[in-house]
Parts: sequence; C-alpha cells; structure tokens
Amino acid sequence: MSSDLFQNPLRRLRKKGDRRPTVPVKELRERDRRRMLRHFLELEDSDRLLRFGSVLPDEQITNYVNGINFSRDMVFGVYNRVFRLVAVGHLAFAPRDESSTVTEKERVAEFGVSVSRSARGLGVGSRLFERAAIHCRNSDVDTLYMHCLSTNKTMMHIAKKAGMEIHRDYGEADAYLKLLPADPSSVLQEALHEQFAVLDYTFKANKRIAVKWFGKLIRRK
Repeated sequence: MSSDLFQNPLRRLRKKGDRRPTVPVKELRERDRRRMLRHFLELEDSDRLLRFGSVLPDEQITNYVNGINFSRDMVFGVYNRVFRLVAVGHLAFAPRDESSTVTEKERVAEFGVSVSRSARGLGVGSRLFERAAIHCRNSDVDTLYMHCLSTNKTMMHIAKKAGMEIHRDYGEADAYLKLLPADPSSVLQEALHEQFAVLDYTFKANKRIAVKWFGKLIRRK
C-alpha cells in the first residue's frame, strides 16, 4: 500500500529496477496554507513534541502557520496520490550571528520537517532535506542548521546521513551542514525537481477535481 502513496504518471522516469516510490517535493505557496494547517493539526502530541520541541496546542500551531512569511522563507511539501499534504519542510532564513565562526555569509538557514504517519519510512524527510539543501546552495547560503530533541531519531538519522556536525546539550541537539557553492548543475537540478513536482501536483489536482465532478454526476442520476 505504501508504494501507492505518491503514485503519478511520471513514475516511468525512475531508473529500471528502482522499486522506491517517487517522492516529488514541491515549493508551497500562500494557496497551500490551509492544507499546511490541516497537516500540522493532525499531528499527534508525540509528533508535535518532536517537530516543535513542545506539545503546541492547536491555537499556537494556527498562529505558527499563519505567521509563515513565504516571501522570506521557503516551504516545501509532499502531496500523496489523493492530493493530501503529508509532509512539510520549513526552511527559515535569518541573518548570521556576527560572532559566528561557522560562516561568513550574510544569512544562515534552519530546517524543520514533519511527516504524517501514513508517509513514514519512505525517505520523505530526507527528500525534503535534500531539496532544502540545494535551494540553500543556489541562494548563496552555505550553512544549514537543524535544531531538535536528541530523542528525535528521524531527524538524527537525516542529520547523520547528510554528514551534519551534531552537538548535543541538555536533551537537545544542534546540527549544521556546510554546503558547497552553487554551480550550473545544482541550479538545473533544483529547476528540474520543481518542474517535475509541479507536473505531479497538477495531475493530482485535476484528478481530484474529476473524481468530485464524476461523483456529483452519479448522485444526480
């Protein structure tokens, strides 16, 4: 059943023999805010703790989603085959600390991710992180941070897999990754990933509209 979560008409583009589901990661915009809110509100208390460091009540989660600045930060998402948002990655940019010895760039970025229970174990979090990292490279940001609880095994796995330097303190962990500068390959890669995700998004959105229309037609009969 899990292999159908991200089913799309472009799956034939995968390499032969690759049985993993395709996970298109799309840039989210203002129009996706309502679906983002639903995604976060559906997280269980344990998942909210891992994502935000505390069990945020619905009101605070609503304020968080409504406060996301899409003109400053980047938000990425994954839609499943029934056009439901099942994962969100928030890439927040901030001026670097002047006392920092890690980077000389003007900005740094911090990444946070949440994945619905139905989409776990498929590498979705790692794909979101990879998309965030390549966007940082192409935006002249060479340092990507993650802050989470040390007990967050998923984030720790992503951090270790990416080769991030991890510092643990009082039950929490800070990890950062030094990124290579942008090059033509990284720019093309990001553009292709977004184009693929847009095509996938359009297909799923149109399919959902068609299903609704067909359902209404049947009910009229």
